[in-house]
Amino acid sequence: MSEPILAEARGHILLVSINRPEARNAFDGATAAAMEAAMDRFEEDSELRVGIITGAGKAFSAGQDLKAAAKGDMGATRRRGGFGIMARPPNKPLIAAVEGHAVAGGLELCLSCDLIVAARDARMGIPEARHNLVAVGGGLFRLPRRIPYHLVMELALTADTWTAERMHEIGLVNRLAEPGQALDVAFELAERVLANGPLAVAASKQIVQRSSEWTEEEAWREQMKIAGPVMQSEDTREGLAAFAQKRAPVWKGR
Repeated sequence: MSEPILAEARGHILLVSINRPEARNAFDGATAAAMEAAMDRFEEDSELRVGIITGAGKAFSAGQDLKAAAKGDMGATRRRGGFGIMARPPNKPLIAAVEGHAVAGGLELCLSCDLIVAARDARMGIPEARHNLVAVGGGLFRLPRRIPYHLVMELALTADTWTAERMHEIGLVNRLAEPGQALDVAFELAERVLANGPLAVAASKQIVQRSSEWTEEEAWREQMKIAGPVMQSEDTREGLAAFAQKRAPVWKGR
């Protein structure tokens, strides 16, 4: 029996592949547990700075495995929640590389990532209502923070799926790729992130994520609790020295 999640380090990038193509990469409990293990590895290994999540075969993910759910086998873990990631994504940047369908929990998995690359012919949506289900993997509260209210309502209430090109137009997808090229474009985007200081990248992600929780007065204070240690780090001294010396910085993550 093949592993449901494959995780491979490529330099400073961790490539995580959902490996259930026969089930359109839908999640059961074992797949969620394996995803959680991959996310733990990603967070704990200081050499890994950017993660990419993709799906094997012709789909990114069809969400929860409904056949498994009918037997009480839900794709969730106690610590990281849905799909082993949704309630507690890692603190380092994640990129979703989407081919085929990213629907229901598959789209919500994308929303657990920080950047989304999708093939032009990919389709995305939260069609749970079609089966009298509710999108409880974060879609109904994360989507309104990223695209306009009425568009979220249309997706949720009609159960329609939209093309990646449409999702790019409304700002949900960062980069479009030709069919079959989403992973290549995701690696290109990851390299853009890797060029920057890893401590600053992680801090920037945390501030952006938490900004909706703060008033403006709180934001001025709270952001410095996160940014302050970065500004005093060895990497910041290296970044400034590299700029003055007109050379590429060598990041150490400290």
